[in-house]
Amino acid sequence: MTYSGRVSVGGAADVHELKDLMITKVAVGPMENNAYLLRCRATDEQLLIDAANDAGTLLGTIGDDGIASVVTTHRHADHWQALAEVVAATGARTYAGRYDAEGIPVPTDTPVDDGDVIRVGQVELTARHLVGHTPGSIALVYDDPHGHPHVFTGDCLFPGGPGRTTRPEEFNSLMDGLETKVFDALPDETWVYPGHGNDTTLGTERPHLAEWRRRGW
Repeated sequence: MTYSGRVSVGGAADVHELKDLMITKVAVGPMENNAYLLRCRATDEQLLIDAANDAGTLLGTIGDDGIASVVTTHRHADHWQALAEVVAATGARTYAGRYDAEGIPVPTDTPVDDGDVIRVGQVELTARHLVGHTPGSIALVYDDPHGHPHVFTGDCLFPGGPGRTTRPEEFNSLMDGLETKVFDALPDETWVYPGHGNDTTLGTERPHLAEWRRRGW
């Protein structure tokens, strides 16, 4: 089956099969959050991005092999509702952006800074600190050696624009970070996995950067 990135709460997961990494996307909770399970093909080690809600669904997706780690992309409560239960069931190590860790009620084992590398088996994810949606939001970049990059953006980038901000300075900061650390650094083919909704690519969104700046959201 071809991966589409379209999932719904209560529906089936969608699996993006790469040469070194399997990415399973599932939607959970009343805000239709996306959670992503990453599995290294060489070692079978697994990592979960955003234990957002519905621990039963997430643990069922994880399966008997468990997970080594959970990364929380940012402090907003809809992204960590199931974190305590998932960590208790799996013993997973927790990661979050350094400046958001204090806003997450489950202790963060490893605070993450810009440029830090998080490993799942033999696969490396590079963290990008993006300020604006929250003070410590992080995106995770997988630069696939066999193809184009993949970036997990949390709520910092969606199809159609950046994540929600409340003040102009927050919007400008988020846009600056997205442009310098994501759009300027990665090619159009980069696949974007957001915290809610459908996937997109940087090439689809790039022509609209100036439009987003003008409208201010």
